[in-house]
Amino acid sequence: MARRCQISGKSTASGNNISHSHRKTRRKFKPNLVTKNVYLEDENRWVRLKMSARMLKTLNKRGVKSLLKKFGQDMSVLKA
Repeated sequence: MARRCQISGKSTASGNNISHSHRKTRRKFKPNLVTKNVYLEDENRWVRLKMSARMLKTLNKRGVKSLLKKFGQDMSVLKA
């Protein structure tokens, strides 16, 4: 599976390392991904999600359903 947040879609970005002498070399910025088991109360089941740490923080505040609705994801992301 790709390095991609299942909720927000955040993935690896590219940019430059810049040295003291201002030379530029290419690098990758990888998202801080966490695998988390989330309980869905209305469906009475656990779902494993691979999400960024930022989305985990937001998930704790808003909840799974409203977070998926905000980012335009459908419920197919929540397959077991």
